[in-house]
Parts: sequence; C-alpha cells; structure tokens
Amino acid sequence: MSEAMKLNRTAEMMHQIYGGQASEAEHADLLCDVLPVAAGALPFQTILPSLTSWLSSPKASLADACPNAGKPVIGAYSWSRSMELQQTLSILIAICAIIYFTWFRGPSMPSVVTETLDNEYDYIVVGAGSAGAVIASRLSEDVGSRILLLEAGGDYTTNASYHVPIQFFDLQKTSADWEYYTVPQKYSHQGMVEERSYWPRGRLLGGSSIFNSMQYTRGSRHDYDEWADMGCNGWSYEDVLPYFLKSEDMLIDDLKSSKYHNTGGYIGVSTGGVTPIADVYLKAGQEMGYKLNDYNGEIHQGWSPMQLTIRNGVRSSTSLEFLGRAKGRPNLHVGIHSLVTKIAFENKRATGVYAIRNGRKYFFKANKEVIVSAGAVNSPQLLMLSGIGPREHLEDLNIKVEADLPVGENLQDHMLIHMFSPITEDIGITRNKIDNWVTDLRYKMFGTGIKSIAGLDATSFFCTYDTKQKDCAADIQFMMYSGYMDENYLCFKDDVANAYLAPKPNLPGFSTVISLLDPRSVGTIRLKSDDPFEYPLIDPKYFSDNRDVDTYIKGIRLWEKYLATPAMKKIGATVNKMKLPFCKQHKFQSDDYWVCVVRHLAYTVYHPAGTCKMGRVDDPTSVVDPQLRVKGIKGLRVADASIMPNVISGNINAPVIMIGEKAADLIRGKVTVDHLKRKL
Repeated sequence: MSEAMKLNRTAEMMHQIYGGQASEAEHADLLCDVLPVAAGALPFQTILPSLTSWLSSPKASLADACPNAGKPVIGAYSWSRSMELQQTLSILIAICAIIYFTWFRGPSMPSVVTETLDNEYDYIVVGAGSAGAVIASRLSEDVGSRILLLEAGGDYTTNASYHVPIQFFDLQKTSADWEYYTVPQKYSHQGMVEERSYWPRGRLLGGSSIFNSMQYTRGSRHDYDEWADMGCNGWSYEDVLPYFLKSEDMLIDDLKSSKYHNTGGYIGVSTGGVTPIADVYLKAGQEMGYKLNDYNGEIHQGWSPMQLTIRNGVRSSTSLEFLGRAKGRPNLHVGIHSLVTKIAFENKRATGVYAIRNGRKYFFKANKEVIVSAGAVNSPQLLMLSGIGPREHLEDLNIKVEADLPVGENLQDHMLIHMFSPITEDIGITRNKIDNWVTDLRYKMFGTGIKSIAGLDATSFFCTYDTKQKDCAADIQFMMYSGYMDENYLCFKDDVANAYLAPKPNLPGFSTVISLLDPRSVGTIRLKSDDPFEYPLIDPKYFSDNRDVDTYIKGIRLWEKYLATPAMKKIGATVNKMKLPFCKQHKFQSDDYWVCVVRHLAYTVYHPAGTCKMGRVDDPTSVVDPQLRVKGIKGLRVADASIMPNVISGNINAPVIMIGEKAADLIRGKVTVDHLKRKL
C-alpha cells in the first residue's frame, strides 16, 4: 500500500469514527486498524493483548508491546531497532487513546444545571453533596413532585480532574473547596500552622464525594444497632442494610454473590490492587495473624483489598451517578452558585429559602418541605442563621429564635496520622509514575493503573479493646497509601514538614495511615456572626479526652508489629523515618514519644459528623427525630452526616449516601427496599 493510500485509509477511518458512521461494536476495530494503516506495521489486533500487558507493567519497554520483537516487520527494520517506528507508534497510540477515551470509554457527563429557576417548588433540597444529590434524584422519580436542588458551588462537568481518582489532593484549596480551618487546638495539631486543622469540604455538585479518597466503607453493624438503642427506631443494621444495597453496584467478582452486596445500583464499587506493593500489604497483614475478609460483610476486623467508589477508573460520585441519571427530568431543577442564607418560617413551618444566586437575592417557596443536606458544617450553620439552635448563642447574635435546639453540639470526627516508611524496592507510587505518559495512556485507554485509585491500595480494621464478640466494632483503621509524601498539603509548620515528609520527590516508600474510629472527644460548631458569608467557628476539641490518645498508642503498637513482619522487612520498611526531632526529648518508641508524635501530626480524616444529632423526640441532646424532622418545626428535615448520633467506625461517604436513600423514602412516605432485605 502506498503512503498516499495509507493516509487516505486513515482519514477514512477517522471520518467513520468522528462522523458516527461506525457502530459502537465496530469502533474498537476501527481504532485498532488505524495503527497498522498509518505505520505499515502488524495488524493491531495481534499486538493489543501484549500492548495491554505492557501498559500494565511499569517496568516494561515499548518493545514488549510487540510479540514479534526483534523480527523484521517492515523491510529490514525490527521493533527493537527502529526508533522512528517506535516514536510513530507511540504517537499514534496516544492519539487513538485520546479519541477512544473522549468518544467511547469516557463516562457520559451531561450538565444537569438549570439556567432559569422557578419561584415555587414542592421540595427544596439545600446542598448537592453525598446525601443531597441522592435525595433530589430519588424525589424526582415521582413525576408529580417538583424539586429544586440548590448548590453553593459549581458544576461537576467543568473540570476533568474532579473525576480522576489520583487527583483528589489537587482539588484542595481550589474553587471547589470550602477550605475551612478550625480554631486553634489546645491538645493537638502542635505541628500545624497556628495549631489549626485544615478541613477541605466539597463545594460543587457532588460535594465531598468529588473530594474524598473513595473508600467504600459502611462501618460496623454495631454502629447502627447502637443508634437504634439510643432511640433511633428504624436505623438498626437490619434496617439500613437494604439502603446500602439499593445504591450499590458491586463490580468485584468475588463479592457479587454475597448477601452483603448488590449489583445494579447507581454507585460503582470496584477494587484497587494496581501496584505491586498492594500484595505486600495483605501478605504482611496475614503474617500479623489476621485473616483477609470483606470489611463490609460479616466480620469487620481484618485485612482486605480496598473497596472503592470507582467505575471503570472514574470517580463514582453522587453527582455523576445520581444527578447524571436524572438528566432530562422536567420536574428536577438544579441551581448552582446558589448560597442559601436563611430558611423562612410561618407559624413554625418552613415555607422556603432565601438564597444569593449569581450576585442576586432570591426567595424560593417550598409547598411541602425543605431538606437541609449541606453537611456537618454548613447544615448547623444554616439552621442557626435561621433561628434554630441554642437559645443563648442565638440571642447573643440578635437572631430570632424559632426553636431552642442543641444545633452545633456533638461534633465528632475521625483523625489520622501518616506513619511513613521509605522502602528499598520501587513498587509503589511516585510523582514521576503519575506524570508518566504510559500511566496516562493506560488510564485513558483502559481506566486502569495508578491514576485509577487515590493512592490507597489496602485497608484493615482492628479492635484494640478486650471483647468476646465475634464481630467487634473497630476502633483503629489502617489505610495503606502507596506513596511517600513530599509536598506539604496539610499546613505543617516548616520545620515539622522538613523533618517529617520525604526529603525529595519520587523516593520509594509508603504510608500506613492510622485512623482513630471511635473518638471520645466531642466538639462544637458556632456562628461567628449573623453574616451567612462568614465562616463558622469549628472547634473539634481533638484529644480533649485522653482515651483517644491511649487508643492511638495501641494503634501505633500494631503498626510496629506490622513493620516487623517478614513481608515488610523484605522491602526494607522500618520505623526509623518516624524518629523525629520535635519529639527528641522522649525516648524513641516509648509511650511518651508516640504521644508527642500524635499530638503534633494527627489531623482530620475529613469525617465530621453529629452536629444535628438524631434521637428520640424527648431526648434533649437531639435536633431531629428518627424521621429526620427538625423537632418543633414542620416541613423541615436534615439529612446528611450531621444527623449521626455517633460517627460510624469507618469512612463515612457510603453511610451518608445511605442516609440520603433512606431520607428519600421517609419524605416520599414509601418503602422501596423490601426486595433487598436480607436474612443475616
């Protein structure tokens, strides 16, 4: 075939792809054919399996992509000797990958934003985060109801980074982040600037489900049974499991048939295992004496591969999965850049909301209900600005009291600490690998590789207390982060960062992220003023209860045993990196030493909860009843992490989605999960 004929055939194929003349079943063959036509090489179908294997291996060379490496394929040339052909092939593969990702493999991300809003709706949902997006989507399934979803931030379709798992750190301190900071902490954050904790919170459609590290964790069954024992009827594990199952689309083959999992829901749940070190994590866990298990199944404690809210390498956020599927429903309007500043009341009934939208003030009327799903910071802030909160606090700010309730109390949060370990084998994740064109190509073509996770590649749960329960509620969690962090994302003081973080980029290592799951320290959220644009005062009171520090020390002792396993020794992992100068007054590895380290370095896992506590109507510490109705006010509910009586034993995104699913049924007055009830 002449060069002109090759180019003509290539152009013809591209025209078929771009012009939509090829069927979905034919597009892959067309794309594969482009390479041999343009390069005059082998039929691409014969090298695709090898190419896929090559892209899966971070140490493979380009020659490994061709099964005939070293053999003549174009005249006297061979794959191993023809640099020009290698470059041509690389460029063409990259072009095809981009076309394939953009037109075929990439997820459909239609904007769901409504440009012109009406003045009146049946339901108004405030906040389009992990719960709010679910609630609005489910309510809009009833064609006779008209729903308005208001979000202070922007659209989830405007930035591709929102959907690439490895880039979650890159979204912090951007326009998609509320970027909260706590008040200075007395007992913790001694290594942080001003002793404050930086709290990133999602400010866009999808909320913090766009922002998190995507671990799909429900917590322990005992968490929900405890809620029920506290008077939250209808919230036991048996009650809430069907709502977890409703939203779940389990993509892990080994778990699809489990009675604890489901397929066909909106949220994709997949696994990681994308780095060689992932297998080492699990082997070392077994060498500690723990079994591999499904932490969302019967037994909470033990080691496990990650379960992640990721579908085909794309973040499975509530905006993409729930709002995206609701695209085109005429009864759902979605308003962005719309900050709700106050809830309106008449005779103790919520009648609508005031909002600042694109610089103008609006009032939207709610004929049935207002549902506040703005998160554990913004929900209590909005309630207090509207006159629902502690009477004395509101009167001090000259805010008219509509209901005297303990809003902003009961603030609970998980903490974490990175325990870094340099290693002698380059089997994890580095910045060079993330930025490598092979990594990018593999991700865009197949949705796999290190860009398809947030860096976390195994997890474990431990009960450090004495118990005879077969399945205990864990109080310590390990999350294995396959990189050695060198950038100061977390506002460490300069001298602390210099001693603690990696001395330069791209060094092989990993972090055992130790999380405290059963915090006893409880804080508050208070208004700073009656100005809705002024951030509230966040005081978690971290480590104000010494039992939290004691539990952390037990967790660190488990970490020491973990690094002493043969699997960890084989890769050169040691505790020595955690010998830090700012705690040198204490003997290394003594209890006092680790107390010093924890008080300097531990910070939030981004799991604030409890600030609009659910409980019995006669419980003076509760804000909402078990139907999520604000006590003493009609037509107003709260549904997000703020309603948790106690924070659950694990990452909270999946439970918040569950809360959204159950809230939608409560609001609609129906049960949609009878078919998902399981005999356990």
